Amino acid sequence: MAKKSSVNKNNRRRKLVARYAAKRKKLRGIASDLTKPSEERFAARLKLAQLPRNSAPSRVRNRCELTGRARGYYRKVKLCRNMLRELASQGLIPGMTKSSW
Repeated sequence: MAKKSSVNKNNRRRKLVARYAAKRKKLRGIASDLTKPSEERFAARLKLAQLPRNSAPSRVRNRCELTGRARGYYRKVKLCRNMLRELASQGLIPGMTKSSW
């Protein structure tokens, strides 16, 4: 089980990303539009840099939904490898069984 503070910090980051998503998208669109003057694009980059650092989507860490573990994460089921194996062995994940040959 991961530390609760790490999990909570990551959840706060997710909320910030959701709150600033529209503003970031607008500023990035302006900054990358080559038809606009360079001063306007540079101003958009400066405004983008002034946004909170944790509002960037790349700051969010994928974590297991059950344990909060950050490593060995499977995106498709949102679980870490340990919980995936345990739940699959118990038959709790639809369509997934333990292989044997």
